[in-house]
Amino acid sequence: MPSRLRVHAGWAAGALVIWLARPSALSIVLGVPFLLAGEALRVWASGHLEKGRSLATGGPYAHTRNPLYFGSALLALGVAAAAASPGAVVVVAAYLLAFYPAVIREEEAFLRGEFPEPYASWAASVPAFLPRARPAGPRATRFDWSRVRVNREWRTVVALPVLAALLAARGLLVR
Repeated sequence: MPSRLRVHAGWAAGALVIWLARPSALSIVLGVPFLLAGEALRVWASGHLEKGRSLATGGPYAHTRNPLYFGSALLALGVAAAAASPGAVVVVAAYLLAFYPAVIREEEAFLRGEFPEPYASWAASVPAFLPRARPAGPRATRFDWSRVRVNREWRTVVALPVLAALLAARGLLVR
């Protein structure tokens, strides 16, 4: 599936998940730790990332080459848990499987072409997706809050309470 469709498909998948959701207070509470962990990882990763200017290898990039996607997967897991619906789980899994492998391959090809030597060294010691416990690789970047703003991670921070409110409202409607 073309990666350029990822954002639009994400909105559609999100709307479908909300429609399929059958949340309870307990399911929302169970989803929250995954949501918080996923967003914390995304903020940490965004603070190391200077898209197109340098190869991010510090912070979470010393544990996985794709911390933003891993963080998003944790967010998706949290949404699926909070939704408490097998249909929502299927939608979330289908979205992740349809887009993430291709997007990760595209980004790897871009980074390999832009930063051939540093990328090869980093990729040799840092896994593509599932994080390693101990940091590895060059760890050349440092966290900077201004990068979080430039990378517009504030949008996800704002979206999480909105998502929680939508799930809570959906829970009230389906009772």
